[in-house]
Amino acid sequence: MQRFSIIKGNIVKAKTDAIVNAANTSLLGGGGVDGAIHRVAGEELLEECKSLGGCKRGEAKITKGYNLKANYVIHTPGPIWRGGKFGEDELLENCYKNSLRLAKENGVKTIAFPSISTGVYCFPVDRAAKIAVKAICSFLQTDSALEQVIMICFDEETKEAYVNAFEEYKRKDAM
Repeated sequence: MQRFSIIKGNIVKAKTDAIVNAANTSLLGGGGVDGAIHRVAGEELLEECKSLGGCKRGEAKITKGYNLKANYVIHTPGPIWRGGKFGEDELLENCYKNSLRLAKENGVKTIAFPSISTGVYCFPVDRAAKIAVKAICSFLQTDSALEQVIMICFDEETKEAYVNAFEEYKRKDAM
């Protein structure tokens, strides 16, 4: 899996073709990653997002990156954790799958993801990491369109969860 890496950092500083925004369903900015991306990208991002009519949880929409280093922002509203009995896992998996599909359709070669739904939406980070790693690695194993996928974790604890999930995925894949 040379095309997948996990780092600690700030996604708004990513020098990739696209970054993924852990958006809310309005796509009009919010807190956390979403607010940071909107602040750096500038007013033009908000104006383009207004024209998109929102986005359902688990789906994804793409905009220009404006003042970001990335050319594109792929917006995907993740699920709000409600105990795991309301389709949260499937919705989260769809966030990653639909973002990757949209990246491929738009000629993106390099993409950076945040840890979707593990902030204010309270999705357990260990569980989210396993879902994200599986979705990303499965895509990379069957499709060569993307040259590099980077998981950018905001803190060391989140990074550790993703590294552990990736190591577990590689062990299972080797069997």
